[in-house]
Amino acid sequence: MRTKKVSTSLSEVVPIGERRTLGEQVYQKLREMLIAGQFAPGDIVTLRTLASAIGTSLMPVRDALRQLMVDQAIELLPNRTFRVPLMSPSRFIELRDIRVVLEGMLAERAAQRITPSELQAVHQWSDKFAKECKALKPNRAKIVLYNKNFHFAVYAAADMPVLYSIIEGLWTQIGPVLNLDAPSDSEKNRKEIACLHHASLCAALDKSDSAMARKALADDLTAAAQYILDQKQLPGENSP
Repeated sequence: MRTKKVSTSLSEVVPIGERRTLGEQVYQKLREMLIAGQFAPGDIVTLRTLASAIGTSLMPVRDALRQLMVDQAIELLPNRTFRVPLMSPSRFIELRDIRVVLEGMLAERAAQRITPSELQAVHQWSDKFAKECKALKPNRAKIVLYNKNFHFAVYAAADMPVLYSIIEGLWTQIGPVLNLDAPSDSEKNRKEIACLHHASLCAALDKSDSAMARKALADDLTAAAQYILDQKQLPGENSP
């Protein structure tokens, strides 16, 4: 039996990774900003404002926002404007529970296979986070960024790219909620608790203790989520 010849010459195929469209680059940039908590729930994002800030035309921004809609990280309102979705308490709790399980898997695996250089990077981000939290006038944007970098340094060490990508998708949804860490008397205590959880996770990685790593990660996510829930700033179930 004769096989059908493929009409397209292999020489015409563009290798993966050799070309990235401008829209893809804008998508990655906006995704990173969402993950790092640089947008807040309910923020209105316009094509012109984003294009001006990023330095591109409108088309790649539109393409990026459409992809973020697929990720459920951006929504299109009836008046055709784009908005960072509001987060209901029930959705927030659902995402928390999913993250505890999936991110716990990455922490557990990281404890088994982390390299000395990766471990050093995790410790460095933990130290930066702790130092900023203890500063006289902490920079909230830096705290959010250092926390994100700490977690993803751990997750990268797990060497599970499929799950890592799934976690990135979850963080595009949860990242904006990190902006709801309003200053309060309990904020300092919450940050100190976060530092302790980070230190516990670092210690678990130092000892290659998978169970301890999973527990430290779960404790960190659960405590942070409870703090946000206690602030009662999440919108109601039926917010427009």
